[in-house]
Amino acid sequence: MLDSINIILSHTSHPGNIGAAARAMKTMGLSKMILVKPKNFPSFEATVRASKADDVLSEARVFETMDDALKEFTVIVGCSARSRHLDVPVLTAREISEKIVTDYHSQSVAVMFGTENAGLTNEELSRCHYHVYIPANPDYSSLNLASAVQLISYELRVAVLGNSAKDIEGEKVERVTAEQMEGFYQHLEQTLVDTGYHNRDHPKMLMSRLRRIYNRVTPDNSEMQILRGILSSIQKTLNKQ
Repeated sequence: MLDSINIILSHTSHPGNIGAAARAMKTMGLSKMILVKPKNFPSFEATVRASKADDVLSEARVFETMDDALKEFTVIVGCSARSRHLDVPVLTAREISEKIVTDYHSQSVAVMFGTENAGLTNEELSRCHYHVYIPANPDYSSLNLASAVQLISYELRVAVLGNSAKDIEGEKVERVTAEQMEGFYQHLEQTLVDTGYHNRDHPKMLMSRLRRIYNRVTPDNSEMQILRGILSSIQKTLNKQ
C-alpha cells in the first residue's frame, strides 16, 4: 500500500528540506518522492540531510509543472494549514490516512506539500480531492516542511499497519487519473462556452466551483465515459443547429 503513495514537494526553496523529507519518508516505509520545480536539486546538502535515505533522492522524479506531476494520480491530497475558503473536504492527518488505506488502497495517491513560506497555492489546492491539516497549537502552528512530511508519513504507516490484518478485498474500481480529469474539465468548459452559459472573458468562479463538485465525486472510468458522452452529445446537437 505504501508503494502506491507519492509525496510531492512543490517549488521547494531549500535543498536541506528535500533531504530531511526523504529521511522522514524512509523511516516510515515510503519511498516515492516527486519534486515540482525545486530551486536547487540535486544538491549535496539534500544528500547530507537525507542521512542514508539518498536512495529516495536518487529515485525522485522531477517535473517542471504540477500538471505533469499529477497526470497519473487518481486521488490527490493537499496539505494546507488553512482552508483558503475552498469547498473541499478537510480532514486531519489521521482521518485522511485511514481513508486512503480503507477506500483507496488500490489507487495511485499523491500527497502534496507546498513551499516552505506560503504552502500550496489556491490553484494547486483546487486540484485536490481532499485537504489535510495537522491540528497543531493554534498559537504557534508553524511546522517545518520535513516535520509535516514526517507526521503525515507516520499516520499513513500506522493506518497501513492497522489494516494489514483486515480483508480489504472487494470490487476494484478504476478511478480516473488527474490527466483524464483535466481533459474532462477542458471539454466541460468548451461545452459551456458553446451553449452560452460560460464566458471566458468573465469567468468568475464557475470552473473552480465545478472542479470542487467533481473532485468530491471522484468518478471512475465508466462514469467518466458517461460524462464525456453527455458533453459530446450536447456539442453534436449544437453543431446541427
